Amino acid sequence: MTDCNPMPTPLPLRPDYEESERFLEPTYFRSVAGKLQYLTITRPDIQYAVNFVSQRMHSPTTADFGFLKRILRYLKGTQTLGLYIQKGEQLQLSAYCDTDWAGCKETRRSTTGFCTLLGPNFISWSAKRQATVSRSSTEAEYRALGATAQEIAWISFLLRDLGA
Repeated sequence: MTDCNPMPTPLPLRPDYEESERFLEPTYFRSVAGKLQYLTITRPDIQYAVNFVSQRMHSPTTADFGFLKRILRYLKGTQTLGLYIQKGEQLQLSAYCDTDWAGCKETRRSTTGFCTLLGPNFISWSAKRQATVSRSSTEAEYRALGATAQEIAWISFLLRDLGA
């Protein structure tokens, strides 16, 4: 993949769950997906895509391998991106969250994503499928807000205990 053409996004906007034949080397698929999981520590921009691909590790298809290659092509074009720690004067805790409503075509569950910042630096982030089906986009957003508020509360107690 060193000479591949870069992609602008790690996954298509709406990935299709098309039926295709099984991937012939599932061990290779799992190996590459596992390596990408470690990369998400410093590259939260690929976290959702890697999670999406990792859900298919038990029986990957050729279409799933195509998604995996797309992530690698995205990484090829964004090698300079990553998390950088900057010295900040102010230690203000802030957070951002978002959700998609019924984004999973199989279960109709929504995915919550949030990130928390201490000053200008990312300190935690998550992209996770919600436990239950939401009846509306508003309900899905409230669930995302609840998960984000829980994270902020935990981090603020931690910072207080550390004396910050």
